[in-house]
Amino acid sequence: MKTVAIIDYGMGNLHSARKAVEHVAPDVTVLVTDNADHIREADHVILPGVGAIRDCMAEIRRLGVDALVREVSRDRPFLGICVGMQALMARSEENGGVDGIGLFPSEVRYFGDRLMEQGERLKVPHMGWNEVFQTQAHPLWHKIPDGDRFYFVHSYYAEADGNPDMAGRAHYGVDLAAAVARDNIFAVQFHPEKSARAGLQLLKNFVEWSGN
Repeated sequence: MKTVAIIDYGMGNLHSARKAVEHVAPDVTVLVTDNADHIREADHVILPGVGAIRDCMAEIRRLGVDALVREVSRDRPFLGICVGMQALMARSEENGGVDGIGLFPSEVRYFGDRLMEQGERLKVPHMGWNEVFQTQAHPLWHKIPDGDRFYFVHSYYAEADGNPDMAGRAHYGVDLAAAVARDNIFAVQFHPEKSARAGLQLLKNFVEWSGN
């Protein structure tokens, strides 16, 4: 039986992510675990994340999750979600500047306190449904229409401009990388587990994906 490991480092929507994967793949074993051996044995791995990147990265480094992520993402499908995506980047502006795991070269930027769109000030954090436009073909977009809507909650974003790994783009005052992809890794800024039909389809696609 196929196993999906959701990495538990104390930060993330672990319960809702597990329930969503179990819903779309009832024949799959879903483990929420901090056990490195169980994670290494899993067929698919998910890195969730919520909260401040400083706290997330502190726990990721304390528990050795950064090295584990580099290891397991080389040879099996790997999904980063929300701050789990930001943690894969080179660096974030949040908390005065925090280094990420560095699997992607992108910088994570703050929307700013005066984010504007057509003369109107936008609220930060960006919270709610937004269109995502697919910028590269990928198995995780299977049966998801281009421009479909996903649910976001974030104040920081990975840059879209000049981003060679961007797989999906969204706009909220600025263009942002809603998804990035390279080799066995796919990561999203939005919450697929909160994104109704489109999000569940993405998770189903992930479980069925064999990686590159």
